Amino acid sequence: MKTLILVRHAKSSWKHNVDDKERPLKNRGNTDAELVSIALKYRDLELDQIYSSPANRALSTGKIFINNLNIENDKIIIENNLYDFGGDQVISFIKELDQNYQNVMIFGHNHAFTSICNIFGDSFIDNLPTSGLVVIDFDVNSWADINKGCTRFTIFPRDLKQ
Repeated sequence: MKTLILVRHAKSSWKHNVDDKERPLKNRGNTDAELVSIALKYRDLELDQIYSSPANRALSTGKIFINNLNIENDKIIIENNLYDFGGDQVISFIKELDQNYQNVMIFGHNHAFTSICNIFGDSFIDNLPTSGLVVIDFDVNSWADINKGCTRFTIFPRDLKQ
């Protein structure tokens, strides 16, 4: 069994005159990532490895998650191929993951992540929101063999707000 946890980066700010990769999170992004990561903490998922796009907004989201999940900072690996908006690079990356990893979390971008959720999951997601999380299980022994899996659950910020 393989489990993939996809997290779209939190809401980022466009008001800074910086390169796309350097855009920081907005206050709402920080708040939403906190809400989702704390909700995930109570799901008690073991993580073998965590990867992030090199973009500031994705890595900052990842750091909020690992902080709230009490995971050491060196557990998150920056992977350039995750700075992908179409999804082909991300899919190739997933299919080449170390077979010893059962549960992998990835922080990245749309439209890639919405597409991947719909390609591999069995629940249609119109748009994976910022800070949105999707967990997909695959009944395979090798990441290279993943095909259609089962969407175990989603956590979206709007579902956690009252």
